[in-house]
Amino acid sequence: MIMDKTKAGYIEGIASVIVNSALFILKLWAGIITGSIALAADAWHTLSDSISSVIVVIAVKLSSKKADKEHPFGHGRWEQIASLFIAVILGIIAYDFFKNSITQFSNRGKTEYGAIAVIVTVFSIILKELLAQYAFYIGRKTGSISVKADGWHHRTDALSSIVVLIGIGFAKQFWWIDSVLGIIIALMLFYATFEIMKETITKLLGEEPGQDLINKINTEVKKIYNDDLKIHHFHLHNYVLHKELTLHIRLDKNLTIENGHKTATVIENMIKEQFDMAATVHVEPLELEYSRLI
Repeated sequence: MIMDKTKAGYIEGIASVIVNSALFILKLWAGIITGSIALAADAWHTLSDSISSVIVVIAVKLSSKKADKEHPFGHGRWEQIASLFIAVILGIIAYDFFKNSITQFSNRGKTEYGAIAVIVTVFSIILKELLAQYAFYIGRKTGSISVKADGWHHRTDALSSIVVLIGIGFAKQFWWIDSVLGIIIALMLFYATFEIMKETITKLLGEEPGQDLINKINTEVKKIYNDDLKIHHFHLHNYVLHKELTLHIRLDKNLTIENGHKTATVIENMIKEQFDMAATVHVEPLELEYSRLI
């Protein structure tokens, strides 16, 4: 069953906003009562999830627009732009709490946790991991990068709450535990920022198709042509809702231009039907010494 990408993105985003807003209020309340920077950081991390989810909803709406004269490849890259916004939000929050944790550590600040902090933290861990699993599921089914990024945001929030929970257990033994927890959570946020940015920028810059895709295309071509066409120079241009694949093949130099064109067209049509990608096949003479241009 094919999942509607736009509808699924809306549902995930709206559910995330509602749950995260409620969790933010609970965590911030617990943080104010205890005076914990780690809990406060966790609360604002959760609120940033709501912000990122709003961005996801907007991006899904924008990316679902059909191709037009100004944007012949569609608007799918709005999702990648949204992922960059999410990463920037994470990075800013990480820096702020890293700085505050260092300040608290320098001042030898101590935090007294209570039962409220434990209950709120455990509740948060369960809900955030459920949200992460749901976002990853939607991301796999629809191929949405921004929803997947939102899932990582949920996951890092759940992990940061686990770190807080562990720290609560050692709060009486170590005065510095809250400061260290704040630093650890900040580092986790920095890592999530790096991962989201790396994947998004890679796709924006253009990417080499995976070996699995290359192998499948070679297999399908061999079903059509017995000759080894020495397929090479694969490049994938990912516009999210539209993908452009370019590749080179080698044919006997004695073939007519018409026959070479027919061969390239058959392969292009096959890739469109089998892999849902627009393909451009460049024909080279078989005897040509191939030198890859970078």
